[in-house]
Amino acid sequence: MRAGFLLVVLLVAGGYSYLAFADLAYLSSAGRLGPGFFPRVIGACLVALCLYSLYADRRDAPERLSPDWRVTAAVALLSAAFVLLLNVLGGLVSMVVFMAAALYVLNRGRALQNAIIAVVLPACVYLLFGVWLNAAMPRGIIPLPF
Repeated sequence: MRAGFLLVVLLVAGGYSYLAFADLAYLSSAGRLGPGFFPRVIGACLVALCLYSLYADRRDAPERLSPDWRVTAAVALLSAAFVLLLNVLGGLVSMVVFMAAALYVLNRGRALQNAIIAVVLPACVYLLFGVWLNAAMPRGIIPLPF
């Protein structure tokens, strides 16, 4: 079961990497890092980690279903909901909602810590990409005033 999941993730990561290398420019016309820089790094890392995981899985563990499959399924569903809600709620709000829900599933019993992480981490990502790098972030149906 794990090997099948890893193969599907490897195929998706390979398609993502292909798009990043084929369609996005590594450098902008001004000679700075372009829109293809981060996707290329992320895609290459995803493919490498999937290949390593497949190798380690075949070498170490027998084929069986993990007892934590419900947590994995919940995080996968939350990730899909995050992607679907990005253009509806906007980037920052979607990230806060996703982080809060994911931390509720993964880190139960630590409400204050989860709330702080769910607000601070998306705010830092927004400041990094939206303000400092001036990258386009989804605005949502009702855009935030900042």
